[in-house]
Amino acid sequence: MESFKQNDGNRDELIIQQQREIEKEISDTTPLVSEQLPLTCLWTEYNGDDIFTAKIQDLSTKYKFIRRTRPDGNCFFRAFAYSYLEYLISNSSAYQEFRKLAEESKDKLVQLGFPSFTLEDFHETFMEVIKRVSPDNPGGQSKVQSELHKIFNEQGYSDYVVVYLRLITSGKLQEEADFYQNFIEGDFTIEEFRHQEVEPMYKESDHIHIIALCTALGAGVRVEYLDRGEGGTVKAHDFPEGTEPRIYLIYRPGHYDILYPN
Repeated sequence: MESFKQNDGNRDELIIQQQREIEKEISDTTPLVSEQLPLTCLWTEYNGDDIFTAKIQDLSTKYKFIRRTRPDGNCFFRAFAYSYLEYLISNSSAYQEFRKLAEESKDKLVQLGFPSFTLEDFHETFMEVIKRVSPDNPGGQSKVQSELHKIFNEQGYSDYVVVYLRLITSGKLQEEADFYQNFIEGDFTIEEFRHQEVEPMYKESDHIHIIALCTALGAGVRVEYLDRGEGGTVKAHDFPEGTEPRIYLIYRPGHYDILYPN
């Protein structure tokens, strides 16, 4: 019996080691956020796959570029933050509104019961990032865009932004618990879901995360779903429904990247 337990333990250790090696390879070879790439780069990934080829053709009538994010479980939050800040760089009044909302967000989370000392560093870094990509910064839009790209490929800054957006999402779920409880599958309470599926890093995002974050920040997102669903067209979904999208993302099973409309 002891040898079985030992074998199980060794197997578990091997699996964990392999997982770490895979994660290290991804982090060594894949930037947190890539340069803008032509959408046609998707062709090479699905070469010979008729269903995906037809859908990429459909997608190319609406979008010209894609920007990849690292597939680490944080891709939705990272893609959302990068794309929204990129939009705000060229929209000064929307930027000022968002900056005010971000500034006040910490106090709102404290009122919801989040410990101030937990939020302090994350909020401070979040605000620093927002200030560094202000449309009013010297050097013009292209310089600010370069700064945004640099920030999001520095792990410390990039991950702190993701953590803070996860906390904002968790706060919105708590604030409107009765509404969001309807979206949770299984026997999770809102509190369990927040602590296990929203706040921890590397946890993948679903519709409930998207709706809560978009609602909390007043930002519309359009997600294009590239999958094996019926028909030769890609289905789009706007979050929250009826809002004008400012952020465009592509979803392939388990992963989000950024899109750029024609």
